[in-house]
Amino acid sequence: MSIIITLDVMLARRKMKARDLAEIVGITEQNLSLLRTGKVKGVRFSTLEKICEALACKPGDILDYEGDGGD
Repeated sequence: MSIIITLDVMLARRKMKARDLAEIVGITEQNLSLLRTGKVKGVRFSTLEKICEALACKPGDILDYEGDGGD
């Protein structure tokens, strides 16, 4: 089971560069890169809110859940 970050998809849909998003949100490009690749253990709600505001999306548009296929 894991959470999948689909931020790259939303960036492409909005035709926005990660560099621009990082500047708007107020985080470093390196931290945004770590988030985009799923190498973070968590994200602050305030950061998630700013990302969603900048991309005009909902958290579910950039976060997905992949189950293990069985219960």
